Amino acid sequence: MKTTLVIMAAGLGSRFGSGIKQLAKVGPSGEIIMDYSIYDAVQAGFDKVVFIIRRDIKDAFDEIIGNRIKKFVETDYVYQELTALPAGFTCPEDRKKPWGTGHAVLSCLGKVNEPFLVINADDFYGRHPYKSIHDFLVNSEGNKAKYCMAGFSMGNTLSDNGKVTRGVCSVDENGFLTGVEETYDLYLDGNEVVGATYEGAEVRVAPNTPVSMNMWGFTPDFLGALEGRFADFLKENINQPKAEYLLPGVVGDMLKNGEATVKVLPTDAKWFGVTYAEDKPKVIDSIAALVKAGEYPSKLF
Repeated sequence: MKTTLVIMAAGLGSRFGSGIKQLAKVGPSGEIIMDYSIYDAVQAGFDKVVFIIRRDIKDAFDEIIGNRIKKFVETDYVYQELTALPAGFTCPEDRKKPWGTGHAVLSCLGKVNEPFLVINADDFYGRHPYKSIHDFLVNSEGNKAKYCMAGFSMGNTLSDNGKVTRGVCSVDENGFLTGVEETYDLYLDGNEVVGATYEGAEVRVAPNTPVSMNMWGFTPDFLGALEGRFADFLKENINQPKAEYLLPGVVGDMLKNGEATVKVLPTDAKWFGVTYAEDKPKVIDSIAALVKAGEYPSKLF
């Protein structure tokens, strides 16, 4: 059965300064984080890659990654555009940022017709969760609304250089997701991780609390669910310039309504990424250590 890796890379990268953070070179042969994500996914059994990008960085993507990767795995592009809205809606002039991860994945409608894994472009996840999600999707062939996600420990996903946003998860005794709440400005404070809800209420959780790193496994029917809910989101938020249509919110709504199940696949993998420019040296050193340990070749592709 065909399975696809979908990489969300349409973010503005404002916290990375003037450069495009998704294209920062971090490997010993000039690899970017996406190279390692694609390598791990292909090794796990995924056989197609779809990049979600902005049109204005298409040439940069082709030069730095697309032209190389398409020699090794089937690739395609979709574009997240501010003006890609349902009939009856017009993008406000003061809207500058994309509409969020849910809108990004919705860009795949009509392009992705098989089970797929969604990841962020600038996150290094480790090889284990790719294999576990691929196997779940293959074993779920023919099932609808039976999704999965990689459940990272909160403490393994924090940045040393600033606060982060994570989807804090609630999981039942059978390992199924019961809820996920987007939580902002998270940082380690002693033996707790402190953050805030969207409304500003303080959140304190243990470092081993499972979180979503936007590493989701979906069957293709999820794209229809995204499409159906997007118009409802816009009715309430079209004039809110910072409102975002996010994957955790959509999944949480489906769980609340009994429309889907999400199996949380635990992983002890340690996340790292380039949320901030200051993260880059640590990423380079971490990948160099993995190469030295024989986990990756010195040149991936």
